[in-house]
Amino acid sequence: MAYLPLKIHGMRILLSVLLISCVFELRAQRLERLIREDRVAGTLAALASDEMQGRRPGTPGIEKAAALIARAFRRAGLEPLPGAADGFLQRFETVSATDVVCSAAVNGKALAASDVLAFPAVEQVDWDFEAVPTVQLERGGNPVQSLMPLLQSGRDLLVLADTSQRRSLSMLRGMRMQRMGGGSVFVVFTSEEVCHYRVRCSARIGRTGYANVVGMIRGRSRPGERVLFSAHYDHLGVGRPVGQDSIYNGANDDASGTTAVIHLARYFARMPRPERTLVFAAFTAEESGGYGSRYFSGRMDPDSVMAMFNIEMIGTESKWGTQSAFITGFERSDFGEILQDALQNSGFTFHPDPYPAQNLFYRSDNATLAALGVPAHTISTSKMDSEKHYHTVDDEIETLDMANMTRIIRAIALSSRSIVSGERTPRRVPKR
Repeated sequence: MAYLPLKIHGMRILLSVLLISCVFELRAQRLERLIREDRVAGTLAALASDEMQGRRPGTPGIEKAAALIARAFRRAGLEPLPGAADGFLQRFETVSATDVVCSAAVNGKALAASDVLAFPAVEQVDWDFEAVPTVQLERGGNPVQSLMPLLQSGRDLLVLADTSQRRSLSMLRGMRMQRMGGGSVFVVFTSEEVCHYRVRCSARIGRTGYANVVGMIRGRSRPGERVLFSAHYDHLGVGRPVGQDSIYNGANDDASGTTAVIHLARYFARMPRPERTLVFAAFTAEESGGYGSRYFSGRMDPDSVMAMFNIEMIGTESKWGTQSAFITGFERSDFGEILQDALQNSGFTFHPDPYPAQNLFYRSDNATLAALGVPAHTISTSKMDSEKHYHTVDDEIETLDMANMTRIIRAIALSSRSIVSGERTPRRVPKR
């Protein structure tokens, strides 16, 4: 009778396997009830309808889209972010300058026009010594990369650059640049130690308003730890007619990702309260410079974000077919491995980004937080080498596979559960 313990052990293993299978099946059934293809299709059809005019920033169409997303968040039971001034709408603006006339002097000596770069945020500037802080631009590296954060800081600054950096920065001269925040920045090229300066400038200032749509489910035991689900809801608007159509509806890019965020918010709002705080964000102005995600990221402590699921173009099947998607920056953290572990026996597979030459990891709304060390990754199915409707008037809901897209949304919900619960935390991405 010595074989009985082995037999009992085998039965225990079999029962465990059956129990795991039953739990997975129950979860799958609940997912199918809460994330339904007909409802997913309805949301996507509304976001990509002609009524939204292609969701270009600054148009009535994108305001309608923002209102639709905000209503969906409210009906799901989400809360606005703490301190939100306009409910679920996170409003901000960019400034740009034209007709700029500027003069400057350093230590009493007038500078040549080629020794001044002006980025005013108000129509009239008259600065004297100690009017604003001065910042010395680093001499090593790329001076344009060093200057850009200062231009977007929202602060009034006089930036001191060495004359050797004039050539590199000359590419910015005369460029109509949209900048977030209300700070004027002037760059002067000088090799002298600045004891006194004078800057005068006049310009015509243009302002453009934007709005992200952001809601949250407060975590139960770890409210200070955040998991972010995001997509961009803007697109290209109305353009040159192609045949009878002039509206760039952007059904795949990225009404599909925005639809996923809305249905993930509804799903998690109907599940037991998560341990970590879940933030759901629909970003604006991704197509025109990533302003929405950059504004949002500047107001989010990166150390508090445990993971970011950015969702970009999931309406078509991936190069591996249905039941699959890829993750950008797969090798930079164990985010993808954690998701795949949670999908065992589901039939769904996440793959590393198959288009590394296109640097997709730093081309979407995950980029700002990823550069700050957050395991922020984009999930997509887009065949970047052959997506024939990309940025065309033919990016319509009729070209998308709604059944497969619904399965992808369910897979994201299922794969995120160990991160949402706090059981697992992806390792940080190397800071850029």
